[in-house]
Amino acid sequence: MRLLFFIATITLSLCLGVSSAVLQRFEQAPKPDGSLSFLVIGDWGRKGAYNQSEVAFQMGVIGQQLNIDFVISTGDNFYDNGLKDIDDPAFDQSFTKIYTASSLQKQWYNVLGNHDYRGDVEAQLSPVLKNLDKRWFCLRSYIVNAEIAEFFFVDTTPFVDHYFTEPGDHVYDWKGIRPRKRYISNLLKDVDSALQQSNAKWKIVVGHHTIRSAGQHGNTEELVKQLLPILEANNIDLFINGHDHCLQHISSLDSAIQFLTSGGGSKAWRGDVKWWKPEEMKLYYDGQGFMSVKITETELDIAFYDVFGNVLHKWNTSKQLHSSL
Repeated sequence: MRLLFFIATITLSLCLGVSSAVLQRFEQAPKPDGSLSFLVIGDWGRKGAYNQSEVAFQMGVIGQQLNIDFVISTGDNFYDNGLKDIDDPAFDQSFTKIYTASSLQKQWYNVLGNHDYRGDVEAQLSPVLKNLDKRWFCLRSYIVNAEIAEFFFVDTTPFVDHYFTEPGDHVYDWKGIRPRKRYISNLLKDVDSALQQSNAKWKIVVGHHTIRSAGQHGNTEELVKQLLPILEANNIDLFINGHDHCLQHISSLDSAIQFLTSGGGSKAWRGDVKWWKPEEMKLYYDGQGFMSVKITETELDIAFYDVFGNVLHKWNTSKQLHSSL
């Protein structure tokens, strides 16, 4: 039944046109005790190369240990130029045949990265892919409600000016995005409204591009100016992204937001780091790996792992129980 609901909703969104930027809501059941656990991987789709397969193996091991409920992908799902169409063998070669562990046979919630926009975007959004691999779920922007936590997936690529003004040799698939200003305006309003209406104990926003980063790309200034004020005003807990090919945790001094980069799914940028305030930089690792998140009503735990499954960094925060009075 849930699969039919997903397919029908995707089909409807494509028919209506994504420029409306309406955030659709989906349900993710937590464990019987109300807790959640999941993995986050980004910038991965290279047909197993650049240690993608090795990272996938360790994800399977950690996924089994944590009994994960789902996986989040922070985008750049298929290099270098997204998918050509719904029949592109890269889907099978970079996804289905790589993430084969039994623990990873759960729902994958995906966002699009800038490399995905260089291919046929609607191929990744198509319900045909879910027929090929039932784990696959991808929309431009959407909400997943998991009771104690809500996840707000945001399509960040259209925010970045130089993809439009200085694309270089790249061709981007902007169908459904133009007029761009209206698309972004609608999306920002919908994200703000959804966050304001959320009663979840934990609010987590996921996008491809960085907001705070010491990596090669650094801060995405368009998101700093347009999206970050909304996230701060609505007191979100985590902003999770990819784009920079590293693992990173920045704990903001200006708010309670934790900025988490999980972009080490395959090719990493070794030695590529910019200075950052040491009191904010909790982790910067310039190799491959992934992260895990465990959530209860009162506790949130994150951990970062390298390509060998070694724990690089852990962080925890807590909140008081809701009062019944």
